[in-house]
Amino acid sequence: MTPGKKEPPKHGQPDGASAGTRRAKRETQLEILERVLARASEAGSAGVVAFDLDSTLLDNSPRQATLLREWAEKRGGPPELLRVAADHLDGWDLRVAMRNAGLSPEAAEELYPDAKGYWRAHFFTSEYCKLDVPIDGTAPFLERLRATRSRIAYVTGRHEAMRAGTLTSFERAGFPLPDDAEVFLLLKPTSDQDDDAWKREAYARLGKIGRVVAAFDNEPIHVNGYKQSFPDALVVHVDTDHSGRPVPVLESIPSVLDFVL
Repeated sequence: MTPGKKEPPKHGQPDGASAGTRRAKRETQLEILERVLARASEAGSAGVVAFDLDSTLLDNSPRQATLLREWAEKRGGPPELLRVAADHLDGWDLRVAMRNAGLSPEAAEELYPDAKGYWRAHFFTSEYCKLDVPIDGTAPFLERLRATRSRIAYVTGRHEAMRAGTLTSFERAGFPLPDDAEVFLLLKPTSDQDDDAWKREAYARLGKIGRVVAAFDNEPIHVNGYKQSFPDALVVHVDTDHSGRPVPVLESIPSVLDFVL
């Protein structure tokens, strides 16, 4: 989430339940993140900590807002969407952003297919992913992790053609840059490879880099996959948003809201 951005209810949870759950997660977050750092410190250079990117380390709402504005500009309106901002995004449904920007539900529904087509053609590109901004606390947490000497592995569903834009966003955010020795960036070879299949392949690659002591992901199916592949690791769910697939996070997996210590 961007600083100051409203933390929305998660995927159908009632407002009250969601707020209570998120307060509880905030209270336990410090302890969870400190445990990760302790495990990394104990493992030293033999350890690996894995991170997803989108909605885990990076907030792509500025990317999505830019695409909505561009689409609106190219079609000559509506004027509400010429002013759409990152704070109008609430998850991955562009119709929600349209309504938050001031469109009626009927107008958002009518315009959605065309807007989604423009989004789909440009979202997964290097040019636009460089607009992403860090989730709160990420850069300081990664720096503390570097001090433990454990290796860092960015494991993402982005494909190789997005590497340059991804590295630009890393530089702007102050993230440790990949060097294939202490910091690694694992991208899908091609855009058409299934994300779930790629993450399973990436688990095997991680095992060759070192011993996975911790992993972070926002997508329930992927965070569960980490726990199943690395049962001794401290696997952490980052509770920002996700694809909406009805997959519950395993009860043994703790959650954090961001990386603020």
